[in-house]
Amino acid sequence: MDKRTKILFVFIVVGLMVFGSAASAMAGKDTDNKWNGNDHKNTDNSNSNREIKNVIVMVPDGCSQSVQTLARWYSGDELQLDSMVSGMVSTYMADSIITDSASAATAFATGYKTSNGFLSVGPNSATLLNTVDESAMAEDYVPLATVLEGAKLEGKATGLVATSEIPHATPAAFASHTDSRKSYDDIIEQMVYEDVDVVFAGGEDFLYEARGDGENLIEVLEEKGYQFVVTEDEMMEVGSGKVWGMFADKAMSPENIREESTPEQPTIEEMTTKAIELLSQDKDGFFLMVEGSQVDWAGHANDPVYMVTDFLAFDEAVEAAVEFAEEDGHTLVIVFPDHNTGGMTIGKRGTSYTDLTVEELVDPLMNGESDNEIGWTTGGHTGDDVPLWSYGPNRPIGLFDNTELATYVADAFGFVLDDVSVELFVDVEKAFPGMWELDTTDTKNPVLIITYNNKVAELPVNKNVMNIDGGAEIYLNGVVVYAPKADNGNGKVFIPQDAVDALKI
Repeated sequence: MDKRTKILFVFIVVGLMVFGSAASAMAGKDTDNKWNGNDHKNTDNSNSNREIKNVIVMVPDGCSQSVQTLARWYSGDELQLDSMVSGMVSTYMADSIITDSASAATAFATGYKTSNGFLSVGPNSATLLNTVDESAMAEDYVPLATVLEGAKLEGKATGLVATSEIPHATPAAFASHTDSRKSYDDIIEQMVYEDVDVVFAGGEDFLYEARGDGENLIEVLEEKGYQFVVTEDEMMEVGSGKVWGMFADKAMSPENIREESTPEQPTIEEMTTKAIELLSQDKDGFFLMVEGSQVDWAGHANDPVYMVTDFLAFDEAVEAAVEFAEEDGHTLVIVFPDHNTGGMTIGKRGTSYTDLTVEELVDPLMNGESDNEIGWTTGGHTGDDVPLWSYGPNRPIGLFDNTELATYVADAFGFVLDDVSVELFVDVEKAFPGMWELDTTDTKNPVLIITYNNKVAELPVNKNVMNIDGGAEIYLNGVVVYAPKADNGNGKVFIPQDAVDALKI
């Protein structure tokens, strides 16, 4: 089979798979044009007797199947993702048909819709779409447990990989809770104190140099026993244990210039492979989220070369994850974009569909040119459904809302996200009514003070530590979260249940 024939064959196979998924989804509609239970989705039960020990969620931020198609033409070969097509994902957020990355990541991290720019907290109910069921929404601004936090409570190792700076929207949603994705100081502090086992991305500046609160979170990580690495070589030398790898001051380099401009930075495939190597040493299993962050940035720039090369690098990371899953037999890999960006199509207004040759499509891209025959809808996001790719035991098949993917992961691991929220986020006023205050003497580093039964406890906001009567630090299951806009702007503070238990002994 020559290369052109192979490409055509792949197109046909993928098209049939997508058509089959769509047809089964349509069969699940009732006469009121609403989804009839879960009839629009299914699982691949061929390996249903296998326990799911590990879950790897992978997000090529900001793309759709058109990017997959272009990447196939560009590379001249089939992709790892081509064999994994299993459905579609709806992406709208609580207050708009078109989602942003923070609210999208919140949905598939927590199982709840939220508002624009919010990270794993409930929405602003005043801005909800009129089609949204308010009874299905979380309480305004309250923190929501994520699948990463649930996996951690189950004793599993956890990891985050991204090519953006680490406090960027998608990784941030899995390990922080705030109503503004721009609150980098709070976000990365929570991420450090969430005790994620393996973190690989850019963003070193946000641990110290670019902070407004004077904290040196690199020292905190080292005190917590983390290895801290900044180059590919240093990352490769890590054989076990907990590690933060920060490979750029802010975001990492785009793939199409990485090798020339920053050869010391690892590829997303190398970061994924190393993260799996380290996390899989945990006998209880692991959860890993990998984001190809800059596919989205290329879409915003309407730059197809940037977009397709970063997508192909991401596809190689998917291949590494699937190779591990094939050998392991107990790993579920779920891959989906958070939304589409740019609305790229392989076509152009005013150009006949018979005029475009393979060479006219591909040659400009091979030459690194962005001015070509590809059409764009916008420089922003779009509201269309996005592809779902998957591999492993009980892999998801059909049309899913993005919130249902969080539930899917939680079910695979055997926990309920709402139960995790109860364990991690206790309203301090309900636990200790009138017995607490928030000390904001240092406005950048507020401290919760609880006075109970002749004991005084201090709990710094955004951290997982507490001391009682000035004693030794007690390490908690989760971080203290301050939600200043909750309770109609009166503010609420949330603490883990183990902090309540420690005080009430």
